Amino acid sequence: MLPRSLIVALLWFACCPGLARAQAIDPKPIDALIQDALKYWEVPGCSVVIVRDGKVIYLQGFGVRRLGGMEAVTPDSIFPYSSCSKAFIALAIGMLVDEGKMRWDDPVRKHLPHFRLADPLADANCTLRDLLCHRTGVAGHDLLSYRAPWSCEDQVRRIGLVQPSKGFRAAFQYSSIMYLAAAQAVEKASGQSWNDFVEQRIFKPLDMKSATNTTTAILKPGVDRAEPHDRDAQGKLAPIPWYEFPESHPAVSVHGSARDLGKWLIFQLGDGRTPRGTRLVSAENLAETQAPQIPIRLEGSWRYMHPFTVQLSYGLGWVVQDYHGRALASHAGVIDGMRAHIALAPDDRLGLAILSNRHMTRLNLALSNQLLDHLLGLRYHAWNEHYRKMVDNDEANEKAALKERLEGRKLNTRPSRPLESYVGEYNDPAYGTVRISLESGQLVWQWSTFRANLLHFHFDTFTVQNDLLKQPLLGFTLNADGEPNGLKVLEVDFKKQPAAKK
Repeated sequence: MLPRSLIVALLWFACCPGLARAQAIDPKPIDALIQDALKYWEVPGCSVVIVRDGKVIYLQGFGVRRLGGMEAVTPDSIFPYSSCSKAFIALAIGMLVDEGKMRWDDPVRKHLPHFRLADPLADANCTLRDLLCHRTGVAGHDLLSYRAPWSCEDQVRRIGLVQPSKGFRAAFQYSSIMYLAAAQAVEKASGQSWNDFVEQRIFKPLDMKSATNTTTAILKPGVDRAEPHDRDAQGKLAPIPWYEFPESHPAVSVHGSARDLGKWLIFQLGDGRTPRGTRLVSAENLAETQAPQIPIRLEGSWRYMHPFTVQLSYGLGWVVQDYHGRALASHAGVIDGMRAHIALAPDDRLGLAILSNRHMTRLNLALSNQLLDHLLGLRYHAWNEHYRKMVDNDEANEKAALKERLEGRKLNTRPSRPLESYVGEYNDPAYGTVRISLESGQLVWQWSTFRANLLHFHFDTFTVQNDLLKQPLLGFTLNADGEPNGLKVLEVDFKKQPAAKK
């Protein structure tokens, strides 16, 4: 019997629609590519939509919503779009630029007076465009947002207190919190809440019936929704809880179906009008969101991910590149147990979206490239195997780093001070307060919404027992008298606060 990968390759060459655009699409080779990818990457289910020339030409669900269950993923199953949500913010600003209420290069503080950055140059000159193309000089600092107890407004205030890691406008550094600031600027300029703006001015005109900017509606019993999955402590793939948002987070919290993403794709490939002819945004400002704004250096993992690309940039809510000589705009999304991927080939009037329910899988990019190659009549490339090498290399590097950490451990050491000496509150202006307590003879670390035991590593260094954070090391620092006066964890230095007087 022929191996499945060979069958897929044969179907590829036999049924390549890129050689005959006018013919109706043959779903069989596409079905085979998707089913092969699900099996290869061990993903429970996915939903896929493809559009071309202003029409949906393929829409299908595969697999199951929940591993071990019988309910199938359908074109209407709800998934998080996660970071693919960012393009909605860019569109909103483009709409307000048309109305004269904003300009792409407006200073952020014109619309958001409380916005600040630690670098004086960036603080004085940062524009909406800088936020949208990730060139503020500030790194992501995702833990100020991920599972955080702070409001969205507080997250924006906190990011303004962290020190830059690059020069202003010197490099691409991805930051969801900067998009959160951009959405708050939209609220100020439009006079509407973000939820009202996106619901009334984008979702409704595009007839995106399932789309919502919060998780509240989709968590109701009986809704056709996919369930997230990840490997448990024993390495077994299992369902995990949905990531819940205490409030909508515009940069990552749009949710909806593949069917509605088809409508979004058609709009993005058009001239700014809805299918009914209503103009949402000018063609000029829609094109601006998909235009290169800052280069992404093609090195390291970026180079390996894009072997057939010469130029890679970030636009305004989109990654922009050439792909086998064709223009391509795309974006990926990941959140606990789920993945999303959108790709637009504007010169070919072609777009696709993939939603899947397994954490951090490379299925989405591999399958997106396979479908693009097939639909554009390009040479077959074994994308599953290509990205498997990347995954294997990443896992090997993680094991090597752990081995190096353990080999560097100094055995038979003990903390410099009694454990109760480390108890107290440690503060950083942006990251807030770490609380160290002593419970039943065990040091316990509490920060943000995280809580974990500390296991002695060596000297005054401990391991934070938290798998989600990948067991980071926490090191206490001592003053000249040998007393703990600070700690470093997650690359952040926290200073110990004086104990409250009794």
